[in-house]
Amino acid sequence: MRKRILLVLFATISMVVLLTGCFQGEQSLKDMDPPQNAEAVGGQDNPESNSEKESSEGAEEEAQKVERQLFLLDANGMVAPQSLELPVPESMEVAQQILEYLVKDGPVTSLLPNGFQAVLPSGTEVLGVSIEEGTITVDLSEEFNEYTAEEEKGIIEAMTFTLTQFDSVDRVKLRVNGKDLSAMPVDGTPIGEGYTRANGINIMDSDTVDLINSKAVTMYYPTEHDENQYFVPVTQYVEVEDGNVHEAIVNALIDGPAYETNLMHVFNDSTMLLDEPKLNSGVLDLVFSQDVLKDRENGVIADEVMETLVRSLTENAEIEAVNVQVENVEQIANESGEVYSEPVTREAFIPSEKL
Repeated sequence: MRKRILLVLFATISMVVLLTGCFQGEQSLKDMDPPQNAEAVGGQDNPESNSEKESSEGAEEEAQKVERQLFLLDANGMVAPQSLELPVPESMEVAQQILEYLVKDGPVTSLLPNGFQAVLPSGTEVLGVSIEEGTITVDLSEEFNEYTAEEEKGIIEAMTFTLTQFDSVDRVKLRVNGKDLSAMPVDGTPIGEGYTRANGINIMDSDTVDLINSKAVTMYYPTEHDENQYFVPVTQYVEVEDGNVHEAIVNALIDGPAYETNLMHVFNDSTMLLDEPKLNSGVLDLVFSQDVLKDRENGVIADEVMETLVRSLTENAEIEAVNVQVENVEQIANESGEVYSEPVTREAFIPSEKL
């Protein structure tokens, strides 16, 4: 009897041990590597889920930035526009933000293209901005006064051209700590009535032009620094014959920039205007000889030529678009083969926006 009880007890213990081992084996499956073709389901362990989340976050971050054009100083000391991606302002006006990105050692520092620098003195704060009937008034802190005489023209030109790129701004007035400025604080450049694009930018002196029969105009020429190509605005006098300033501008562009500027001459030397430019409802019609083309067989005009013409001519408020035609060529195209089926506007190269 006792022997029988011992046998039953031994069998029971063995069964418990066996079952325990089975349960422990099931729990250890969690630590095993899944088969190579297995797909994770849900949760943070799903690679596709993580990828979608990262993509969504990246798209959201990208959507929070906007491209803005800032006028900065290039390696040659000339004021030139650069398009940079800035954060979408949350608690300030666009004008205030864009001015803060013109300050040396400010938030623009990490975004500056090689060779470029900001223009406003380090530490300058934008205390306020107001717009009324096309005039923007900017109130700056006392640090604005801390620049050299050589920097003055570049500062006011960069501010003016940066702010007047917006359709609602024509004129810039300045204050320091709430006090209106009648002149720039260091070298005395007059700004009492406000500064406009008509005051010029990167002004070129000329001893060979008859100033009596000439007009000051702003033209754009391309240049390049470390493989970064951009356009530089230059204000110079052009001789106007028979009152046709548009013809004078085009002929000056064909002649090219002054040698000492390091700007590019983009027209073929034998290029000619064949007819007097005609302005109809904001569209300027130009007819060139075939020498204006980069590829005569396919009717291709160089991109730099088209952009030089459009940027320069639309500086004039009465010109909204430029229609380029070529003698005996039915249609012209850009270097990518896209046909210019309509007159080209400034917005093709520079986005337009209102403040």
